[in-house]
Amino acid sequence: MSTTALLPLLADGQFHSGQDLADTLGISRTAVWKQLRKLDELGLHAETVKGRGYRIAGGIELLDGALIRAALRPSAAARLGQLLLVESVDSTNAEVLRQLQQGAGSGLVCAAERQSTGRGRRGRQWVSPYGANLYLSLAWEYAQGAAVLEGLSLAVGVAVARALAACDVPPVQLKWPNDIVCDGAKLGGILLEMTGDAAGTCRIVTGVGLNVAMPAAAAGSIDQSWTDIVTLTSGVHPGRNVLLAALLNELLPLLASFEADGFAAWRDAWLALDAFANQRVVLRAGDTQWAGVARGVDVRGALQLETATGMQSVHGGEISLRAAP
Repeated sequence: MSTTALLPLLADGQFHSGQDLADTLGISRTAVWKQLRKLDELGLHAETVKGRGYRIAGGIELLDGALIRAALRPSAAARLGQLLLVESVDSTNAEVLRQLQQGAGSGLVCAAERQSTGRGRRGRQWVSPYGANLYLSLAWEYAQGAAVLEGLSLAVGVAVARALAACDVPPVQLKWPNDIVCDGAKLGGILLEMTGDAAGTCRIVTGVGLNVAMPAAAAGSIDQSWTDIVTLTSGVHPGRNVLLAALLNELLPLLASFEADGFAAWRDAWLALDAFANQRVVLRAGDTQWAGVARGVDVRGALQLETATGMQSVHGGEISLRAAP
């Protein structure tokens, strides 16, 4: 039996007796106890009080396909292919890549309660505790190759910022090339991966990770300043399902139109959200680094870095962007 068979009964945060759980699921009390033990493996602690039963303190909101679909705008619903909600996966990007190999097409969306090996840029781990945040990947096919997709990750950042604003999350900013930040702390990140022909038909997997309610126990492994939506909203937000639907409302139309529109249609919006606009920064790529002033991005999404030797266009790579001391 999947752990999610027990979790919906405890998701309300209320106490449930072991016998009631056993009767509802049609299993023995011993089987209930074993399932409760499995929750610990997922990082979920079921509190036990004699005479009252079991509960997950504070409750938990599980992903719900019906709720997500009900909150989609027509422009997104028309472009949604398969909505794949999984309990646990190595990473949603990896799962979508596997689905593409098996014949899946544009509009495939995968979201997970938990990632065991979530991935960020530069091979970093993306901390992905169960049922706490959003881990989401989308697939879209393009006919004209990677060249027409320059700046896509930046446009995705704008779409994420708009989705958060639609959910009354306080304003966020974007850090080139693919971070969502608030007051210098990281709220989310974007990871694009490609399969197919870089010069012809290719498929792009767009991964978005967003901190919603990061547990303190999981946060210890994060190696940079971070924040989450619960903190930004003082605990008042619409929940993970509405947030996920808001992301799809922005991302699906974006992915469908980007090949025709390009980044030029998104550049002004990105510039308005630029976290490092006109600031002195240091760019690092391996053992090489440049110091200068960040002057936004061009129509292809390349960072414009004003240095002592002139303006440099930085298109990507393994680059870290930090405010200069």
